[in-house]
Amino acid sequence: MSASLRPHFSSAGLLQGARAAFPALPGFIMFAMAFGTAAAQKGLSLGETFGLSAFVYAGASQMVALEIWQQVWTPATILSIVTVTAVVNARMILLGATLQPWLKDEPLARTALNLFLLTEAGWIIGTRYHSGGGRDIGILLGSGIFLWLVWLASTLTGFFAGALVPEPSRFGLDLVMPIFFGAMLVPLWKGARPALPWLVAGLVSLLVHALVPGYFFILAGALAGVAAGMVLE
Repeated sequence: MSASLRPHFSSAGLLQGARAAFPALPGFIMFAMAFGTAAAQKGLSLGETFGLSAFVYAGASQMVALEIWQQVWTPATILSIVTVTAVVNARMILLGATLQPWLKDEPLARTALNLFLLTEAGWIIGTRYHSGGGRDIGILLGSGIFLWLVWLASTLTGFFAGALVPEPSRFGLDLVMPIFFGAMLVPLWKGARPALPWLVAGLVSLLVHALVPGYFFILAGALAGVAAGMVLE
């Protein structure tokens, strides 16, 4: 196998990955600022807000956690937040699994860092690059580090000044991330048959969302898409 086709890591890839993440910045910034503002209004301290963004690093589960956040903690409250976070983020198990062929020969520490920093935006950037024949793992890590730093900075900005935009949806800013994901998925189109799992995942997600409260529709849609892909193969 040519060296260029084998997974490898380079500092140039780090920079290229950071540049590739620029289209995701508007959505990341607005979502993180909205979380920072909501956390401040909920009464979280600056340290608690920063810690949630730094270590949980998942916008949807962070927002859900705020809804059940308590000033006085009990074992039941802790269990509830842990369970909600695990369920909402369960989709990351499947995203991470798709990266296994790319990361399997990487040092354990760098693989752990890549998976910790994994987001949907970073996954799409890496998957699009990999599907085009690229194998530099620095692309994945570079985009992940850059987006994480932007997330933290924007969280702090939102904590202090995010109240200036209390309702991003009024300005259509909540559509930035879906539009970004849609644009990034276009190059992954391989025809109608390979896209059937996407359709199955979407339909199942909508059905479960209509019938079951909470965020189980995310996991249900992902598993349905995987199952459909296995059947087609």
